[in-house]
Amino acid sequence: MASLPDPVPNVQQLLAFYLEAGVDCALAEEPVDHLADPDAAPPGREAAPVQPVRTIAAMLPTARIEAAPAPEAAIALARETARTAPTLEALRGLLEKFDGCALKHTATRLVFADGNPNARVMFVGEAPGREEDLEGLPFVGRSGKLLDRMIATIGLDRSKAYIANVIPWRPPGNRTPTPQETQICLPFIQRQIELVNPDILVTLGNPSTQTLLSTREGIMRTRGRWFDYDTGTRVIRAMATFHPAYLLRSPSYKRMAWQDLRAIAKALEQAGSPSS
Repeated sequence: MASLPDPVPNVQQLLAFYLEAGVDCALAEEPVDHLADPDAAPPGREAAPVQPVRTIAAMLPTARIEAAPAPEAAIALARETARTAPTLEALRGLLEKFDGCALKHTATRLVFADGNPNARVMFVGEAPGREEDLEGLPFVGRSGKLLDRMIATIGLDRSKAYIANVIPWRPPGNRTPTPQETQICLPFIQRQIELVNPDILVTLGNPSTQTLLSTREGIMRTRGRWFDYDTGTRVIRAMATFHPAYLLRSPSYKRMAWQDLRAIAKALEQAGSPSS
């Protein structure tokens, strides 16, 4: 069945996207010769009155969208905000109010998490896609259905796992998040992992693996290996594996992903019975 087209963005979302992309002013509807004498009008025409330049920021509804702070300030604000959250519900509420990341203003809604917050295994991807943006839940599109089938092979489902993303808002057009956007959102996923406190952390794909496990190696070299993830209060065992979206494009790697999942299941068995 053909996939549905992306929803048409509203004016507010378009203006926020233009501002983020560096388009900072709206010009006249007709071309303007900025090299011409401003006092000389073309023959047969009177000089048009000078119209003030309207900045994109000024056109945005100030009551709902404000210019994002500088990246350094936004990262510092994210760190300060995230560390104050005593619970996952409080963290979600703080993210809903956080205006330090411009992605918030182009996304339909926050995509916080899904699954059991008391689960022993936590899966973290990179960012939401179109379906996730519409539903407000991570991994509900084609890749999400594949993830469900993958974890079912080792006796898990969404009632026995916790699923989130490094970036909680969909980037426009599913583009790759910028390093600045990732760093701004990083304190929130770090606090989320700390609050869930799983026995095993599974990073899905290269971006989340490099971000959370502090490695520059590619997924082919990191997958299937155990890492230590330090929350500051506890060291959690972590493993990287392929993102389900990558497996949809390259199904020949599903065997490797199965091997990774078997290692995760074995580690859970050795540590105790799976959570309910």
